Amino acid sequence: MKKQEFKKSLRGFETEEVTAFLEKLADEFETLISENESLKNSLEDANHQLAEFRRIEKNLQDTLIKAHENSAKSIESAKKQTNLMLKEAELKAAQILEKAKEGADDIRSSIIKLREERDLIIARLKAIVSTQSQLLEIKVEKAEVEPKAVPKTAQPAKVEIKIDDIIEKLL
Repeated sequence: MKKQEFKKSLRGFETEEVTAFLEKLADEFETLISENESLKNSLEDANHQLAEFRRIEKNLQDTLIKAHENSAKSIESAKKQTNLMLKEAELKAAQILEKAKEGADDIRSSIIKLREERDLIIARLKAIVSTQSQLLEIKVEKAEVEPKAVPKTAQPAKVEIKIDDIIEKLL
């Protein structure tokens, strides 16, 4: 614009005024072009920043989605593991309970056997005591029938044996 020249005429515009006006216009155009260029650069920078922000936003969203998925997987895995542990504990408890029942049954059987053995021993002891008592009575009767040269003051007294008392003392 500054290099533009016009033809001169007799009654034309004043050259200095036109030149000054054209220079002013040229300066304003240069300023506007410079501002426009600056705005284009700013816009380009802003677009680059926007693209970078969008990339960061996408990365953050992807990260959040993965974190959420991992969290859900972890929770599900923990639930499965808890259920498995619970089932194992229930199985072990059932096994322990079964062993305890078997042990109790064994103890009951042992108690029954011991009672039977005790009753058998008591019956044998009663039989032995009864037999010994009868033998003793027979010997006492024979001793009474066959008088010896024993003074009468030294005669044995009749002995009463209580079998039940003896058995109670043995138990």
